[in-house]
Amino acid sequence: MPSNQDSIKAAFSVTNCICNDQRVLKMAAVVSNLGCEVILIGRKSGNCCNSDSVPFKTKRFRMLFNRGFLFYSFFNIRLFIFLLFHKYDLLVSDDLDTLLPNYLISKLKRIPLVYDSHEYFTGVPEIQDRHFVKWVWTSIEKSLFPQLNYVMTVSDSIASQYEKEYGLRPVVVRNCSGNSENIKPFSRNELGINEDHLLLILQGTGINIDRGGSELIDSVNLTDSVSLLIVGDGDQFMFLKEKVLLLGLTERIKLIPKCPWQTLMRYTRSADAGLSLDKDSNLNYQFSLPNKLFDYISAGIPVIATDLPEISKIIHQFSCGLLIPEPSPEAISNAIILLRDNSEMLCHLKNNSVAASKSVNWKNESLKVVDLYKSIINDI
Repeated sequence: MPSNQDSIKAAFSVTNCICNDQRVLKMAAVVSNLGCEVILIGRKSGNCCNSDSVPFKTKRFRMLFNRGFLFYSFFNIRLFIFLLFHKYDLLVSDDLDTLLPNYLISKLKRIPLVYDSHEYFTGVPEIQDRHFVKWVWTSIEKSLFPQLNYVMTVSDSIASQYEKEYGLRPVVVRNCSGNSENIKPFSRNELGINEDHLLLILQGTGINIDRGGSELIDSVNLTDSVSLLIVGDGDQFMFLKEKVLLLGLTERIKLIPKCPWQTLMRYTRSADAGLSLDKDSNLNYQFSLPNKLFDYISAGIPVIATDLPEISKIIHQFSCGLLIPEPSPEAISNAIILLRDNSEMLCHLKNNSVAASKSVNWKNESLKVVDLYKSIINDI
């Protein structure tokens, strides 16, 4: 137990890029503002930014493997050893792929553990046909989840699924965005985009399979006077880059690697509309309430999205976008044309998005995080 002179030390663990995981950075900021000393523990990655850009202490493991079973095995072993030989008063596990070592250390050292589930991990498409891998992660979740005292997640649908499976309902903390109204957008000239085009953006560090990227490029190819920014990273990013080259769309479609949130929002605020095109192909996407939706709202731009429960709930509540039944090139193109050819509708949806940002924002959402961590810190 820390003395009155010592601040409580909180360790956040994540396998994603520390620099660009907005949820981790926002959560860490809340805990830091409560007077805790925060360290972010992750991995070194060739395409990740420098630790100097992160306003917290960091520890990043250099890994021999960057993906797959060997990566997760070695990362978890290194994380366990690191936590074992360093003193922390509070552990935060970000997603299932860091839960086991955090849980073991929390029991060995009798310190509190917060589990923040960023997605419905056992429902992600990448493991659905890999039966052994899915069995491993499901077994870890089934063994540990019922033993947890403090759990957060990102949507009501995921919280309900966990409650159904384990009888424990997590605190729902949505991935709402900070205020971006003072962030200066890029000009069309800076972006190399035609001034007269409707400019769209698809953002995300997980532009993966079944997230509509390929269909979106096809829809732009079908539609005149439209340009597109794709900003982020993911399993499909290089494939999309090659597809843009193959279709000769480099003048209208720009692919930009993942970047810090302030820079990302300069791109987002430059656009006329944002896209969220997850397919209804797995439970994780069905339950998703992605960061990008709230970034679009923060930027004051309407959303074109597939009609998934959590996303459609926000769009219906604030009338801030258009829903399509499926992310086919034709359906996406029809929605784009509707905005391109109806300036009054576009203006109305933009105004609604600005209005939504006044209530759906991180300042308001983070109050639930403050309440949770205050209750934990007071017991340490």
